Amino acid sequence: MLSAESRTAIPLDRGLLALLRVSLALMWIQNVFWKVPPDFGLARKADLYQYVNHAVEHPVLAPYAWIVEHVVLPNFVAFGWLTLLSEAALGAFLLVGLATRLWALVGVGQSVAIALSVLLTPGEWHWSYYLMVVGHLAVYATAAGRYYGVDAVLRPIWSLRSDPVARLARVAS
Repeated sequence: MLSAESRTAIPLDRGLLALLRVSLALMWIQNVFWKVPPDFGLARKADLYQYVNHAVEHPVLAPYAWIVEHVVLPNFVAFGWLTLLSEAALGAFLLVGLATRLWALVGVGQSVAIALSVLLTPGEWHWSYYLMVVGHLAVYATAAGRYYGVDAVLRPIWSLRSDPVARLARVAS
């Protein structure tokens, strides 16, 4: 049996996990607004282009810098669209709490990619990228979409089904 103190802490814990999830979502949504199509800053050497180019100008990891220089930059507009769409989806899915564990892993990957691009850029605060990774790992580890998210509503339904889509949805949530 839970003590009175434990029972009151549980809703607070759940609320804080939902707050973390929503805060990360809002961070991604806010950062979508400076990824401006159609060229994402290529013509002006600004915005997304400038930050991606930092991976070459201030390399953190040589193989990553090579990939950016020889694969990403020559195909930059396509990369810009991929970044815009993936970060918008990341923000949207985390905001509503749907497939939260999957999108938390996408957030880890995106945070690492950003860190590998700008970590050694003068004036960048490196702890922001470490905190982004840790925040997404916390959302993943706690399955934060199960608290005040769509995962909480749909997971019981998915648990009643045994088809591959339901199994995949349970894992993603």
